[in-house]
Amino acid sequence: MIFLHLSLYLTRISCPVAAHLPNGSHPDVQHMEWLLGLGYFGLFIGSFLAATVVPFSADVLLVGMLAAGADAPLAISVATVGNWLGGLTSYGIGRIGKWEWIEKLHVKRESLEKQKHFIDRFGPIVALLTWVPFIGDVFAVALGFYRVKFVPMAFWMLVGKCARFITWALLYYWVA
Repeated sequence: MIFLHLSLYLTRISCPVAAHLPNGSHPDVQHMEWLLGLGYFGLFIGSFLAATVVPFSADVLLVGMLAAGADAPLAISVATVGNWLGGLTSYGIGRIGKWEWIEKLHVKRESLEKQKHFIDRFGPIVALLTWVPFIGDVFAVALGFYRVKFVPMAFWMLVGKCARFITWALLYYWVA
């Protein structure tokens, strides 16, 4: 449980408002505790949300589940599938996007062309990076926006997300 408390503490100190709230009253901490109370279903939901544009930490949930005595292979599988499906949702959101919408956000077409060149150069393997905090969601949306082939992209996304959760579990057991 020390890892869960440490993670929740770091969430509190990284948010200036949270530092002035009583323990457990920060919305992120309350959501994490609520999801952990739902067990594997909560881990799935939290992992799904973390892979979308919702700022959330599936890693904290996984470590919390492991600290509570969850079965590691099952917890890793649930977190991976939830996070993967969330990433595929972000891909789908990007897929329905249009150049005109992006240009209305005052993003220069040259910038989009540069990004497209990067995606075209590396192809579906870019999906390995969708696990990276903050920019991973952008990669998932970009892969859909630039119409990268679904099956190879989905495979590489699954590999990257699974490796992420295996790494977190190994770190937890190594330190614990």
